[in-house]
Amino acid sequence: MLVSLNEVLKIGREKGIGVPAINTPNFETIIAAIEVAEELNIPLILTHAQLHEEVIAIETIGPAMLEYAKRAKIPVCVHLDHGESFDFCKKAIAMGFTSVMIDASAYPYDENVRITKEVVDYAHAHGVSVEAELGQLPNRESGVGNDLIAESHYTDANLVPDFVNKTNVDALAIAFGTAHGIYKVKPVLNIDIIKRVRAKSNVYLVMHGGSGLTHEDYRNAIEAGINKINYYTYMSYQGYAAAKALVEKEPTGFFHDICKVGMEAQKEKLREIMKVFADL
Repeated sequence: MLVSLNEVLKIGREKGIGVPAINTPNFETIIAAIEVAEELNIPLILTHAQLHEEVIAIETIGPAMLEYAKRAKIPVCVHLDHGESFDFCKKAIAMGFTSVMIDASAYPYDENVRITKEVVDYAHAHGVSVEAELGQLPNRESGVGNDLIAESHYTDANLVPDFVNKTNVDALAIAFGTAHGIYKVKPVLNIDIIKRVRAKSNVYLVMHGGSGLTHEDYRNAIEAGINKINYYTYMSYQGYAAAKALVEKEPTGFFHDICKVGMEAQKEKLREIMKVFADL
């Protein structure tokens, strides 16, 4: 069933689950995510990242995300990930997305507050939840070293109550040592930041850059107060590896065979990681 971000995160908080938020830039990943979540009977968030517009447009993938969410046997939120502008957030809301993220974290604090509040006011008037970000996550896809995750990037827990009160945001992505993309060196997480933020606010907390961590890292983060975990990279890499192995084994074949083997490999990875998120 299609529900809001607040609804799935409320269920997750009650059950001690880190609700998985899976980027779905193709049809096969939508199916994989929903089938595994239904199998494990846990709530799910399907996300379209604005940076994936060059892979597939929201106008193309969005209706499929929404239709499969409505058909699902478990609560599913359809969410815009890292929306870069008010206009793009409005586009997602008009399509029927039940949650949007506005990422103004690269701006000065007061501008982040202003932009976030503008989106929240509009979204809430349309019954849509909003996630924002406070602190900054580096992008590891370029292979930058762990020493570039400076403390200046981390979320300042003392700013959280003010940010939440001024914006009325529903969920907050915080920076505590994770990064987007592939890790070239082992990340060092500052779990105390999560605890400090949680002590100051009851807002739902989000972990971005969730791929590549240990199972213990995930559970520690969830137990400290993380409610939503974005996950994509390593799942997608496993699907790619399975498709590559098939092509190398059978150089001639049908494209749908590649899609199927890639989807099954993604399901295998999702099953593993969702069990960790749900402590199953």
